[in-house]
Amino acid sequence: MKTILRSFFITVAGFAVAANLLAEDAKVVAGFIYVGPKDDYGYNQAHAEGKIGVSKLAWVKSVEEASVPETTAVQETMRNMINLDGATMLFPTSFGYFNPHILKVAKQYPKVQFFHCGGLYTEGKDPKNVGSYFGYIDEAEYLCGIVAAYTSKSGKLGFIAAKPIPQVLRNINSFALGALSVKSNITVQVVFTGDWSMPVKEAESATSLIDQGIDVLTCHVDSPKVIIETAERRGIYVCGYHANGAALAPKGYLTGAEWDWTKVYSDYATWVKEGKSLSAGTIPHLIRGGLKDGFVKLSPYGPAVSDEAKKDAEAAKAKFMDGTMVVYKGPLKDNTGKVVIPEGTEMKQQDINLEKMDWLVEGVLGSTKS
Repeated sequence: MKTILRSFFITVAGFAVAANLLAEDAKVVAGFIYVGPKDDYGYNQAHAEGKIGVSKLAWVKSVEEASVPETTAVQETMRNMINLDGATMLFPTSFGYFNPHILKVAKQYPKVQFFHCGGLYTEGKDPKNVGSYFGYIDEAEYLCGIVAAYTSKSGKLGFIAAKPIPQVLRNINSFALGALSVKSNITVQVVFTGDWSMPVKEAESATSLIDQGIDVLTCHVDSPKVIIETAERRGIYVCGYHANGAALAPKGYLTGAEWDWTKVYSDYATWVKEGKSLSAGTIPHLIRGGLKDGFVKLSPYGPAVSDEAKKDAEAAKAKFMDGTMVVYKGPLKDNTGKVVIPEGTEMKQQDINLEKMDWLVEGVLGSTKS
């Protein structure tokens, strides 16, 4: 009977979800889509770990597909998850999936809920069944900057990044501000590779920065694996990103900024199970959280981290946890000398304008035009 129901309702898109709910004993079916492999020590692994976490809920069934490019291929994957697997909620995780792919498929399936990582939902413009979640991972980046500054002997830090978009710039700036809170003359040299996964260029960039005297590296790319391994091989220190990369650099890994998506995914699944939805306004279109919300975390400290560095980083972490830490406050200049936050102004973590950032803070060597 399951097969008959399934086959029949697949031919009628509007009833696809109903058929599969009957077939799967009314479980909440969640689909996860990654742009790269699930074991990349990076962005995709962090989401895959979150998928594993939410799948521990007995009433959740999860399906996933990895290495799906930011093309019409992801549209096909989303439709298959809805029509064939009965997904009622989708997590197409990569930044480039949002426009036009999620927006297009969401209009075709108004009863399915689409949750995207990082994109900004625009009220009155985007489909009501689309939501956005993200974490203030720059809080962990700020702590990494503190640890990096204490560890560096040259006073030269390096940051390898994919693209100069707001989420990336915020991480670079927070890392730099954390480091500058320790040493006012420290610099952060930034290199943009141009895309999320370019292992050859990432290795070349890491080598070039190390050759210039940089002794602590970090990054914002999909998979930090190559950068972490290059740093370890060259005998310098490194901070990870997305997931714990300590296994790749047992000597030089200092700490890292990690996501913890299990709570976010579990919250969404619970709301869907309770009959709540984005379209009805009973699920928020924008969800954000930091260290105190359990959305992000700091990797365990490596063997090279001094007690002084740990003490300072933990003190800053405590302020994030109690909500008293303000990273972005005036007077603050960008690296061209322009005042971007005037004196007396504070931009707290929840300020949505921080997600429109288009500048690099003073102390960062590089350009957003790179």
